Amino acid sequence: MSTDGFIFDRVTFIGIGLIGSSLARSVRKTKTARHIVVCDINKAHRDQSLELGIADEITGDFLEAVQDADLVVICTPPGACGDAAAAFAPGLKEGAIVTDVGSVKQTIIHDVSQHLPSGVHFVPAHPIAGTEHSGPKAGFAELFEGRWLIITPPAGTDEDAIAKVREMWERAGSNIEFMDAQHHDMVLAITSHLPHLIAYTIVGTADDLGDHLKKEVIKFSASGFRDFTRIAASDPVMWRDVFLNNKEAVLEILQRFSEDLTFLQRAIRWGEGDKLEELFTRTRKIRREVVEANQD
Repeated sequence: MSTDGFIFDRVTFIGIGLIGSSLARSVRKTKTARHIVVCDINKAHRDQSLELGIADEITGDFLEAVQDADLVVICTPPGACGDAAAAFAPGLKEGAIVTDVGSVKQTIIHDVSQHLPSGVHFVPAHPIAGTEHSGPKAGFAELFEGRWLIITPPAGTDEDAIAKVREMWERAGSNIEFMDAQHHDMVLAITSHLPHLIAYTIVGTADDLGDHLKKEVIKFSASGFRDFTRIAASDPVMWRDVFLNNKEAVLEILQRFSEDLTFLQRAIRWGEGDKLEELFTRTRKIRREVVEANQD
């Protein structure tokens, strides 16, 4: 680290949506990098990042973007990470660090690593934070404060590179956890991916109702349905990629959920109130534990 507090001289963001723009704001605020470059195929996003003051330089050229970069942060949807790496990898300098923010780790590690030249260090990471909004304007530096950041480094990853990525996220206010990529994908399948899939399904069911009934559902939305609509408003491209790139874990958890749902159907059909109450009591306890863990 330099004597003036910067961890990196030059950081490049590949893609600048909610997470990328929030991290760029934090990098600026905490003086983590001296110079920030934003590369995005969307010209409007590039221009906004300059107008918002989160970029010192913008470009749509991948090779130009990573020239002399000490750190490259891939912030594209999961399905585009490999193509992005293939495009910018030839321009990386030796010793550069590449990281990402994707909520699926095994597939991204496979797709990105195969394109990186020797002497470049890949430190996969996933911030457990977000909102239903997207785009550069939706970002804010405080998004990661008190939230978990999971790092899933493959065996043999350079320790100094890991330490620098870790410090960047600690400066952003994140709590750091290390995890095996396969374990990460299974944990996130139940804590994030399945809830989103359920939310999309429930809101989709409401959308398929007759016009009159649908209008009343929207008008009289109670907190449960309202919460589902918030989750279902998340970036459709990103979530399409999440499900397709964490297929095995999501299908495993979805099968378990289907079995539990069948149990509930039977209990309701046969008036087995004791079974319903036992389940609801058990799940209420989980909610209290979530609140106590400051994850509310």
